[in-house]
Amino acid sequence: MSNFGELDFSQIDWNEFGTATIETLQMIGASGLFTLLIGLPLGIMLFMTSRSTSPVLKGVYSVISVIVNILRSVPFIILIVALLPLTDLLVGTTIGVLGTIPPLVIAAAPFFARLVETALREVDRGVIEAAYAMGASTGQVIGRVLLREAMPGLLAGLTVTVVALVSNTAMAGMIGAGGLGTLAINYGYYRYDMGVMLVAVVLMVIIVQALQMLGDRLVIHFSRR
Repeated sequence: MSNFGELDFSQIDWNEFGTATIETLQMIGASGLFTLLIGLPLGIMLFMTSRSTSPVLKGVYSVISVIVNILRSVPFIILIVALLPLTDLLVGTTIGVLGTIPPLVIAAAPFFARLVETALREVDRGVIEAAYAMGASTGQVIGRVLLREAMPGLLAGLTVTVVALVSNTAMAGMIGAGGLGTLAINYGYYRYDMGVMLVAVVLMVIIVQALQMLGDRLVIHFSRR
């Protein structure tokens, strides 16, 4: 066992790192997809109900808003432990890649929903009113006006959310989620192997940079349209 602080790359199992990297990408990909599928309509609902003059819809907004705020305020490491029974019920396990996806989604979807709401608020109100004046339905306004006009902001919000998921996958390694987080904790922390920890950190930084660059390019592309 090496002393904490010494770098030793000679004993690193690169195949193990390859497997861990794939597991991390699987967690990010699956949870990112479900976050988009849940967070986008949730954000649209927040935006539409907040604009309504109906007391019922205002009440719906208040309820959803409180739930979103509660889920956003709970630290992920606490949330993942609190959701162990629900995770086991949904996917039949609380460890590994599969057992990490539900808490990742439950943590990220409310966060993304708020970013969606914010992006939609940036759309010019005049454009929305003009669409209604031309006879567009609410569904058409959402699909053809709101989402199209807010696309750069939505993509920027999704990028921020997915990058946050990378950090959460590392924290999920504390309970045996797999991936680079578990590798860094099991070898880099418990066994004082700084070489393993450094490689894991570098790989996660590369993943974050790649995701951020992709997101930035998409934002620039849709901003020019």
